[in-house]
Amino acid sequence: MAAPFRFFSLQVVRTRRLGPSLARVTFAGPDLRAFHSDGRDQSLSLFLPHPGQPEPAVPIELGDGWWQGWRELPDDVRAVMRSYTLRSLRRDAHGDTAEIDIDFVLHGVGPAGPGASTVQAGPAARWAADAAPGDRVLLLGPAVADNRAIRFRPPGDTDLVVIWGDETAVPAACAIVESLPAGTRARVWLEVPHAGDVQDLRTAADAEVTWLVKDAADGPEAALATLRAARLPPTGHPYVWIAGESGRVKRLRRHFVGERGIDRRRVTFVGYWRQGLTEEQLREQG
Repeated sequence: MAAPFRFFSLQVVRTRRLGPSLARVTFAGPDLRAFHSDGRDQSLSLFLPHPGQPEPAVPIELGDGWWQGWRELPDDVRAVMRSYTLRSLRRDAHGDTAEIDIDFVLHGVGPAGPGASTVQAGPAARWAADAAPGDRVLLLGPAVADNRAIRFRPPGDTDLVVIWGDETAVPAACAIVESLPAGTRARVWLEVPHAGDVQDLRTAADAEVTWLVKDAADGPEAALATLRAARLPPTGHPYVWIAGESGRVKRLRRHFVGERGIDRRRVTFVGYWRQGLTEEQLREQG
């Protein structure tokens, strides 16, 4: 049986700014022949080099011991690891050539002005802002299409899909919405820092997408107030997918389960980040 996840050695082939706060980086490499995923919110681990390094330092030659070996490397040598979701996967007609897109939130490297991030830029945002063709990365991703790093799994009897995500969940949410088949009813709220971050989505589904441009003064209750005021169409079997900052995700889950009476088994909630903590600090807590 094939291992569900493996390392992929990739290079940047192009980059594109999607808005003031978002950048898309496209990667390719021969290894992607073995990359398989059926999930629209497929989670990935991306390893990035420090400035001046030609490639990320990850001791993959240690096999299953790579994690401990990576942790033991000096801080200024050890590759930066960040979690992302797959935005899209493309193959040629023969399946020999593939590309993947990953969208990065440029926290701390976007423009100044209303809605500007007050977060200091992290290493991944800085890397993405300066990424250029030929830059090398390492990806820990799926070699099996149906794997445990896919969270969006609506039951077969779902008659309404409800989605909420902040800017960190926008790539996964957009991929989900675009994949929904004709006849699917969906109500979607996506939160971004700037009006320029709003994207055009094409989907065969009956999807009503509302983009929420955050105001700097908006508190964590703003998303909850928006959803409390929302009127959902009549439904017998809804499915809810919520992703983004952990605190907001938990509040919204309580709203859907406690206030709207939706079966908790039909609510998927994913904390992509936590206010005030880096990903390293989150891993230490976990």
